[in-house]
Amino acid sequence: MDFYDTEDALGLAQRVKSGEVSAEELLEEAARRIEAVNPAINAVTVDGIDFGRQAIAAGLPDGPFTGVPFLLKDLGAICPGLPATNGTRFNPPGDPPMDDEVVRRFKAAGLVIAGRTNSPEWGLTTTTEPVRNGPTRNPWNPDYSPGGSSGGAAAAVAAGIVPAAHGSDGGGSIRVPASNCGLFGLKPSRGRVSSGPYAGDTWSGFATSGVLSRSVRDSAALLDILQGPAPGDPYGAPTPTGPYLMEVGQPTGSLKIAVADQPFSGTEKNPALSANLRDAATLCEELGHRIVPLPLEVDGVAFTNAVITIINVHTAALVDWLEDVNGRKAGPDDLEACTLAFARMGHETSGVAFQNAIDLVQEIGRKVGHLFSKVDLILTPTQGIETPKLGYLDMMQTVETYRERIARSVGYTAFYNALGLPAMSVPLHWSEDGLPQGTQFAAAYGNEALLFRLAAQLEQARPWAGKRPPIHA
Repeated sequence: MDFYDTEDALGLAQRVKSGEVSAEELLEEAARRIEAVNPAINAVTVDGIDFGRQAIAAGLPDGPFTGVPFLLKDLGAICPGLPATNGTRFNPPGDPPMDDEVVRRFKAAGLVIAGRTNSPEWGLTTTTEPVRNGPTRNPWNPDYSPGGSSGGAAAAVAAGIVPAAHGSDGGGSIRVPASNCGLFGLKPSRGRVSSGPYAGDTWSGFATSGVLSRSVRDSAALLDILQGPAPGDPYGAPTPTGPYLMEVGQPTGSLKIAVADQPFSGTEKNPALSANLRDAATLCEELGHRIVPLPLEVDGVAFTNAVITIINVHTAALVDWLEDVNGRKAGPDDLEACTLAFARMGHETSGVAFQNAIDLVQEIGRKVGHLFSKVDLILTPTQGIETPKLGYLDMMQTVETYRERIARSVGYTAFYNALGLPAMSVPLHWSEDGLPQGTQFAAAYGNEALLFRLAAQLEQARPWAGKRPPIHA
């Protein structure tokens, strides 16, 4: 089935629709590929092949992706009959009664859910090395991290198991693994994708679901099926003027793109990534866009402390809930060292300090909102560090070391989670030792359409979909 590697998800769906291949045959090909490469990369942690077979036997809905194998992240994405481990030894018991809204929409689009992909414990880091499930390895070099928290998803797509997979992003968790694995990944605007019915929003609106894909058009079409509020959502992003898929290939016009080399976290910039940034800026100029410096100053230390404060409080609330439903206190045999430390610090945070952190983030958001009346996009590296080896960002080290390292990793990405703005990682560069390195573009709130237009332009100018890692099905 050679076309499985050359077609994206939309292309596979078209072959199913034409009768050239069946949903059953595609699912069995995905199963074969999992068997072939998963022992080397540990990307798939929950086997859902039988779950997918049952869905096909019951009859698939007629949608834009009917018959295409798909993987859910092993974090949230609640799907009765396919329990998530959430990357933790301290999981809530039982099987929830209904699908998450995003899962319901994936199913309605005709996707065949074939399993779950590895995630770090509760999605709290930008690598994928949970104690419970073991590390996921980067298909480009198994000594290196695929990123996180959607690292299993990125590794599975890069290794050719599926053409696209579900991810989520609370501080860079779609964009960082997209960068590390040579994929396209877009974090939608706050409120674009529903967190219901089990949550109103997550991490005070920092986190959202999305996808990782090889092609820009797959991400656009998948956001078309995901976007829009569900009943009871506390808010929703502005309704797009048309399908995102229709934006792919449309002209951008000449854009004014502001370049920021200094990480928003206040950490040091990386020389190799700065060189990539200059190259990306030159490419944009060659495509007819205007490059300008970013006219914005951010107190990176204050911003980072505010973000950490907010996440710590949410982690404390999560651990309290887990202790309640499990009927006992959590200890080091239940949760990883940094998770326990975050929860402790969250409990030590006052309500006033939590609100002050939110106020500081929103103050910065006002400034950036006004900035987008002067520029169209902001360009930065995706990750603040080059792809790290496994172990560098795992959560069993001291919280002091981890905090310094994670601030560097998400130095460019977490900014847009906190502000709720859409941002994408585009695989424009590979390091001298063959590891992918992404470039990030961010747009004004609600303006995913412009990102898709530029992404398609970049995809045509510097194609990446044909590049294959050494570990590939």
